[in-house]
Amino acid sequence: MSTTKTLLCVVGATASGKTSLAISLANQFHAEIISADSRQFYKELSIGTAKPTTEELSQASHHFVGNKSIQETYSAGDFEKDALRKLDELFLEKDIVVMVGGSGMYIDAVCKGFDPLPKATEALRQTIIERYQEEGISYLQEKIKVLDPILYSSVDIQNPQRLMRALEVIETTGKPFSEFHKQEVKPRNFRIVTIGIDLPREFLYQRINQRVDDMIQLGLEDEVRQFADQKNAYALRTVGYSEFFDYFEGKQSLPMTIELIKQHTRNFAKRQLTWFRRNTEIIWVDPKNELAIFAKIKEQL
Repeated sequence: MSTTKTLLCVVGATASGKTSLAISLANQFHAEIISADSRQFYKELSIGTAKPTTEELSQASHHFVGNKSIQETYSAGDFEKDALRKLDELFLEKDIVVMVGGSGMYIDAVCKGFDPLPKATEALRQTIIERYQEEGISYLQEKIKVLDPILYSSVDIQNPQRLMRALEVIETTGKPFSEFHKQEVKPRNFRIVTIGIDLPREFLYQRINQRVDDMIQLGLEDEVRQFADQKNAYALRTVGYSEFFDYFEGKQSLPMTIELIKQHTRNFAKRQLTWFRRNTEIIWVDPKNELAIFAKIKEQL
């Protein structure tokens, strides 16, 4: 395959406008879109994951949106293999493919490669699960904060499954989980250009708060309620869902639930940006000036 093939990545925090920009770029460069948003893989979840609307999906061809069930486990390593296969297929006819998402680990898996993670013993796994059940998610958060501050600054700390998996790796190897993402970059047979959406923090937080309000109006509570008996599924232990499960169990009021979703989403956005800011090759742009963005990309091409 010719190295003139280009993967154009669009990254940034949640609610920053990645979907809109990715669609504009796909249309500008006659490209198709690969979603690298780990929450949008699941077909049962729409409102709480801010999945592209039917109208947005009709504006450009999307891949890896709603292609998995919440009953399935799907890792960054799995996504790396699937996405690379899809890229090989798309590059047969396209010179440019757009990849968009806020899941830094999944973006890195495709662009840099992903080291296979060691498996923990069943005894260790069970010990960690029991401590979580006894002491709650705060136990996991504090352990990760002490043992792997780099990971803590970027991971979704409301997702206990992700924290438990990281803790398994740390306890098994004696190394921070984040060390497994510092390996030598694996060669790719395509060029990578990464665009990052840069918004003033206050404006981004306003967009996040408004998005949560919109989700509530669209029926987020009803969407989550359908899965009340599956609350421990990996895909559901995430912002926007876990807070409602606590509400259903009477742990907090509805207004408090909505405020917690906003707060946790803002915290998550901050961690996303921390992850992406480590990549000095990202070209940060103002999403409102699409003509300038097109020009910068053409310079890279």
